[in-house]
Amino acid sequence: MKTLAKWSVEDYHQMIDAGILRDRNVELLTGEIVEMSPETPIHYYTAEEGTEYLQTLLANQAHVRFNGPITLSDSEPEPDIAIVRLPKSMYKDHHPYAEDIFWIIEVAKSSLKKDLELKLSIYAQAQIQEYWVLDLSQKQLIIFREPENNSYLTQQTLNQGNVNPLAFPNIEISVERLLN
Repeated sequence: MKTLAKWSVEDYHQMIDAGILRDRNVELLTGEIVEMSPETPIHYYTAEEGTEYLQTLLANQAHVRFNGPITLSDSEPEPDIAIVRLPKSMYKDHHPYAEDIFWIIEVAKSSLKKDLELKLSIYAQAQIQEYWVLDLSQKQLIIFREPENNSYLTQQTLNQGNVNPLAFPNIEISVERLLN
């Protein structure tokens, strides 16, 4: 039986600062340094368009991050989109922590299994109140709410209509716009 060495967020930051992870497309997930899936054109396009759409809807209410790291207790994932507290200048010295995050969106095609299992568990454990997965294969939005233990109590799947995020109930977000 082999035992893997687990890395802390501090260890991970030291490796980054020392240049050990330079030119490596990785993220820290539950103490393990994991290769990230290469982004297909549709994945990148969907994430970028979603970011721009949400930036317009949430102007002066939240900062919408595109492909940026967040720092959790034993992970530093890089969600496709993270909606975080203002002011943006808070993140000059550290990435957003769990308490700074309104909700997270992952865009998934080849990464769907990882996003629905490992990342879901990480985000739920960090008590991130809302987690969305844009499933490009099925053209649907999967919404997870109410984190408990390492999962979410509620799950909703939509392929059309509007959704109101928990943190901004007055904002209507078009599911079709996010998926196209």
